[in-house]
Parts: sequence; C-alpha cells; structure tokens
Amino acid sequence: MSSQELVTLNVGGKIFTTRLSTIKQFPASRLARMLDGRDQEFRMVDGQIFVDRDGVLFSFILDFLRTHQLLLPTDFSDCLRLRREALFYELESLVDLLNQHVLQPRPAFLEVHFLNRNTRFFRVFGSCSKTIEMLTGRITVFIEQPAVPTWSSNSFPPQMTLLPLPPQRPSYHDLVFYCGSDSNTDNQIGVRYVSIKPDNRKLANGTNVLGLLIDTLLKEGFHLVSTRTVSSEDKSECYSFERIKTPEVLTMNKTPELEAEQSQKNK
Repeated sequence: MSSQELVTLNVGGKIFTTRLSTIKQFPASRLARMLDGRDQEFRMVDGQIFVDRDGVLFSFILDFLRTHQLLLPTDFSDCLRLRREALFYELESLVDLLNQHVLQPRPAFLEVHFLNRNTRFFRVFGSCSKTIEMLTGRITVFIEQPAVPTWSSNSFPPQMTLLPLPPQRPSYHDLVFYCGSDSNTDNQIGVRYVSIKPDNRKLANGTNVLGLLIDTLLKEGFHLVSTRTVSSEDKSECYSFERIKTPEVLTMNKTPELEAEQSQKNK
C-alpha cells in the first residue's frame, strides 16, 4: 500500500491514520469534502489534516466508517456528544444509529431490604417498574388463619387455611411483603408463607425466602453488586443488584451511495 492511499488526521491532538477510501466512502459528508480542500474547517498542518474536534469521540466515528456498525461500551455515557460530532461530520447514517442506541433499554438497578425479626420484612426497590411488576406477579403471600367453623366442626385445635395475597405496592418502583410468625387482631398466632413462581414451595423461613428471591433475580439476568448491613441492632440487610443489557451491534441499513443520493435530493 502506497502512502498516497493513506491519510493522517490530527483530531484535537490525537493522530489517526486510515485509508483515503475509508474517509471518502460517504460523498455527502464533510469528511469527504475535507480531502479536496472544499471545507475551510479543515487545514493541512505538517502533512496532517488538522480537525479542531474531540479526538476521543472521533475514534468511534472512524470505527463506524470502517465497519458500518455502531458498537459502544456498556458504560458509555457520551452518546449525545457523539451524536453532535456525527452531525458536525454530516454522517446521517451514524446519526440514525445513535438515535436507535438512545432508545435501547438502560441498565436496571434493584435493592432488596431484608429485616430479620420474628416477622421477616422484605422491601424491593427497582429503577425499572417492569421488574417490580414481574416480581409482583410471581410472589404470593399466604396468611395462615382459622377456617370458618361449621355446625359439624368441633375439632381442636381449629383447622387452618391459607389466604393468598399479593405483595403490597407502595409505589410503581417498590413492593413489600412479610413472612414468618405474625400476631393478628384476635391475638392468635398466624404464619405468613411466601411462594415465588415457578417454585411452588411455601416458605416461612426468612433466610430461605431471601435465597429464593436472590436466585429468581439472578435467573432474570441481574448480578449481585454489593451487600451491606444497614443496622446490626435491627438485623437489617441490603442487597444491591444490577442488570446490564449486552451491547447490541447496530448496522446501517442503507449504503453510502444511497445516502449521498438522498442528500442530493434534499438539497
């Protein structure tokens, strides 16, 4: 490959060398126009084309020019600034892909607060209301209470039945439920059991319920990020989870030639 087939760019102090054909493949873009000196924004300095723009973000633009795909790191937070750079270089296909990227689901965060007393108290906070809705549909609390006596029923102790109830929903982003022993208004001892679908067990032990809840979240793609004791005196614990969507490769759906043709029609 001869040096005449290559071009060196100095973008904000960062040096990039690539093929001329890579830069020229989108004829309607400012990058293509800079090669023939038609755009005064770009100047030749010591054999390099100087561009007074963000060099770090340009690495993503050059990757797009080489692959016609957009693949950003999972923790990338400069999407709006990158879109601004794509608009500056007049790369409409890249702008379209960045618009799609903005609409992709963001990472979901979730916390489980567990109060380990006689009656075990659970509170689940989530950044995504759909996750809370999913858990609400899977979790059922069964309250043990005496069966309604009949005229022929004289058994002692009285028979107990299980009344199914959904978790409480204080808001769209949290839910609350209990398990274990509970004193009701009749001063009788009731027990709250918890079942989490698809597991059919009814659990009253708080540690077992916590383990099943964590297992459910892990199967839904969440990762346990941290655990901490909120209050050792109150036996209060907090478990933090995060679910990061696997980066999706976005590929442009029109050729550079078609983009140039559409650009000419819009002028």
